Amino acid sequence: MAPARAPGSPSGALCRQLLLTLAILTFACDACKTVTLHVPAKLDAEKFIGRVNLKECFKSATLIHSSDPDFQILEDGSVYTTHTILLSSEKSSFTILLSNTETQEEKEILVLLEHQTKVLKKRHSQEKVLRRAKRRWAPIPCSVPENSLGPFPLFLQQIQSDTAQNYTIYYSISGPGVDKEPRNLFYVERDTGNLFCTASIDRETYPLFELVAFATTPDGYTPEYPLTLVIRIEDENDNAPIFTETSYSFEVFENSKVGTTVGQVCATDQDEPDTLHTRLKYSIIEQFPALPTLFSMHPTTGVITTSSSQLDRELIDKYQLKIKVQDMDGQYFGLQTTAICIINIEDVNDNLPTFTRSSYVASVEENRIDVEILRVAVRDKDLINTANWRANYTILKGNEDGNFKIVTDSQTNEGVLCVVKPLNYEEKQQVTLEIGVVNEAPYTGTSRSTTNMATVTVNVQNQDEGPECDPQVQTVRIKENVPVGTKTIGYKAYDPETRSSSGIRYKKSSDPEGWVHVDKNSGVITILKRLDREARSGVYNISIIASDKDGRTCNGVLGIVLEDVNDNGPVIRQQTVVICKTVMSSAEIVAVDPDEPIHGPPFDFSLEGVSDSEVLRMWRLTKVNDTAARLSYLNDLRFGKYTVPVRVTDRLGQSLVTQLVVILCDCVTPNDCSFRPVSRTSNGEVILGKWAILAMLLGIALLFCILFTLVCGATTGADKKPKVFPDDLAQQNLIVSNTEAPGDDKVYSTNDFTTHAVGGSAHGIGGTLGSRVKNGGQETIEMVKGGHQTMESCQETGHHHTLERCKEGGQHTLDSCRGGPVATDNCKYTYSEWYTYTQPRLGEESIRGHTG
Repeated sequence: MAPARAPGSPSGALCRQLLLTLAILTFACDACKTVTLHVPAKLDAEKFIGRVNLKECFKSATLIHSSDPDFQILEDGSVYTTHTILLSSEKSSFTILLSNTETQEEKEILVLLEHQTKVLKKRHSQEKVLRRAKRRWAPIPCSVPENSLGPFPLFLQQIQSDTAQNYTIYYSISGPGVDKEPRNLFYVERDTGNLFCTASIDRETYPLFELVAFATTPDGYTPEYPLTLVIRIEDENDNAPIFTETSYSFEVFENSKVGTTVGQVCATDQDEPDTLHTRLKYSIIEQFPALPTLFSMHPTTGVITTSSSQLDRELIDKYQLKIKVQDMDGQYFGLQTTAICIINIEDVNDNLPTFTRSSYVASVEENRIDVEILRVAVRDKDLINTANWRANYTILKGNEDGNFKIVTDSQTNEGVLCVVKPLNYEEKQQVTLEIGVVNEAPYTGTSRSTTNMATVTVNVQNQDEGPECDPQVQTVRIKENVPVGTKTIGYKAYDPETRSSSGIRYKKSSDPEGWVHVDKNSGVITILKRLDREARSGVYNISIIASDKDGRTCNGVLGIVLEDVNDNGPVIRQQTVVICKTVMSSAEIVAVDPDEPIHGPPFDFSLEGVSDSEVLRMWRLTKVNDTAARLSYLNDLRFGKYTVPVRVTDRLGQSLVTQLVVILCDCVTPNDCSFRPVSRTSNGEVILGKWAILAMLLGIALLFCILFTLVCGATTGADKKPKVFPDDLAQQNLIVSNTEAPGDDKVYSTNDFTTHAVGGSAHGIGGTLGSRVKNGGQETIEMVKGGHQTMESCQETGHHHTLERCKEGGQHTLDSCRGGPVATDNCKYTYSEWYTYTQPRLGEESIRGHTG
């Protein structure tokens, strides 16, 4: 620290006196109001002594200068000492010069420094002689420098009431710093109203105090309202800025452009905001490694950016910065803090993978598959186990047949070359491959070529192998009508070493129709059965096994292509035609020929029959196209089924007669036709429909029911006594007629059977039931069975029939209302009697249902 220099020394006093004189005599400068600062007798170096309002004097000032080098003036008007100063005199002064370089305007502020002891003496002397001309019981601005060194108690200000002219006034205060925490920091003299501070204050803990002052008389009278006193603590730059973190870590990609943002640091300062004490400036103190300089920091925001594009992770993958933050806008006397910033360089794919060798040699036995034959390695400077380092291998040339595959070993990053399709030594003894490698990630470097290449020579090793069936599928052409026993060439396999078929044995493993025989020595085939092209869709395949003397085999297929001959006539597949006579006069028929097209259409359609036959008189054929004709009926034929023989002839004269079933039906569409003929197959077999089968089953079931009923009835009737009419027969069988003449409803009774007939006569098995005589409302019906049975029916007035039954001995007597016995013989009942007895009762139930 510089030695203390007394402002009262001859040289210092002379300078200040000259400056004061210049200030008075300079007309170009405008003087602002004088500012008085109360300071202790000793001022330490870099000590804050007060603040001057520069904006009030000159708002547009661009230069600030102090006339006394012992004092420094900041932009916000803060006044600091540059050296330790001892004030020898009670008052000293200096001038603050303000100027604007653009307008050449200048202003000055005179700053008076008064010793605090002088101020107290002056105020005490004035208390005795001054008279107040205006109200003094009002708030007075007051401030205390933070961390003041005293001497304590430190006088702050005096509070007085105008009522002190007439009364004896006692002064008192209360509030934080007095009777509340922090206690006893302030006090006031009871008689004078002088306010004192007893200790230094930390602004960051107590930025201001609000005290309440009271003025009272000795007897407790309060002539004044309580007065609020605000004491502000003037900030001192006693807190250094602090980074939010002691160590920062950022990442940036290598080869980044200049100006790329790396990260941002931040610091805080507990001093008073919006002052120079909290105006921070960031900077980089040191970079390691030091060269080249790659980063810069914005002084205000703390943002770190790249200052060079030479970041190369492969050279240096991490940088360490020592950064600093300083208050007072970075001035040398500002407080500062440092921190560490680690910058990691992220990898990009700026290095291509390269093969360790330019050529490789491998070997493999023929016919081997799924076998590894070679591993190739690459070098890559990019970060290991990343997409920038991992390799992708490809076969660029030489693998046109797909025999090879190359994949990446994820553990070693090597390329693994494999055989996936067998090689044939007899065809190729050596294969040359060209392989390439790239990274998984796209290349971002400056090289024009992005693929590194190498050559692989694969030598194929010979093996003693079995016969080869090549091609595996072989064909031979044979006409389908060749006679049985015909021989033709068959399947041929060969020894790959000698390219000869000598010593190869053949046998068939599959011959679905058993049409051929294969010679075991030559493979020649012999026809065993008649061939049919249409049955096998033109090609007949048999499976062949070829073997050598060592038992090694190969499998092949011999395809016999059956050449067509015209051995089939055209046929009409739909042999049943429905013609809805009400809306149609003809039907279209279509023929097909199973032979090849050269033996097929155009077809010729004709009716089979002599010139005067009935078919030609009833039907007519008209050609529609090469494969279809229209069949029309000539006369007004009746509904029903007709058989029409139609001959269809192909282009080479091969023909076939089809018995066409034509149904003339009373319908609108063929599906509506209720007449359905029995379906027949092409072989003439009858096929019953599901409804025909159901009808047959129902008929059989009904027949069994009737037979069962007859058997049960006959057995029961033989065991029982002769039946008699019940007493209430008349009530059960009389039918009321509401007409005046006798109605048509009749009731006939024969022993235990009653027949209900409507307007007709019934005939039984045992005789004739039926001579009816009408005589004035009386009707007599006689039925003879075996002997003579007579039944008379009479009608009383009102035309009501009355039936009365009498039982005498073993005979039945039926009397009408007018008498007349009817005698019947006792005999067994036949089926007709049972029918005659049950039918009327069923009718009665029906009538009761209708009348009810």
